[in-house]
Amino acid sequence: MSAQINYGHMMHRALQGLLRDVLQRVADEGLPGAHHFFITFDTTHPGVDLADWLRERYPEEMTIVMQEWFDNLAVMDDRFAVTLNFGNSPEPMVVPFDAVKTFVDPSVEFGLRFEPQDGPPPADAEPDPVAEEPVEESPPDRSADVVSLDSFRKS
Repeated sequence: MSAQINYGHMMHRALQGLLRDVLQRVADEGLPGAHHFFITFDTTHPGVDLADWLRERYPEEMTIVMQEWFDNLAVMDDRFAVTLNFGNSPEPMVVPFDAVKTFVDPSVEFGLRFEPQDGPPPADAEPDPVAEEPVEESPPDRSADVVSLDSFRKS
């Protein structure tokens, strides 16, 4: 077996850390200025906790808006909890970071897209970012995914 660096998993965790840090700052200090967030997540993901009527209305995916009214924002290592207003009805929810598909702050034209990860992370992913995988007989794929940040920059 040869050692492989699992860049996809490492990038995914780094972006989740960025989201976690942003939400923690908002939990501590509130939303500054015109900032507001659209967060889309997979409602079928294990650990998502929603009211039954919300799960029925959004059986696969839901986008929440954190702007003028939200309460009880709590950020944990692997998830966040928040209470949002749906038609004058406060509804608490819990969203694991692994369920998040997109995070957008349109006030500053910033967005993140979280690609689904294939299977669970390697058992040694946290302490050692190098995961062992079997050596493939075919030539390695030399293509790379390039992320363009131009669409998020102000003109």
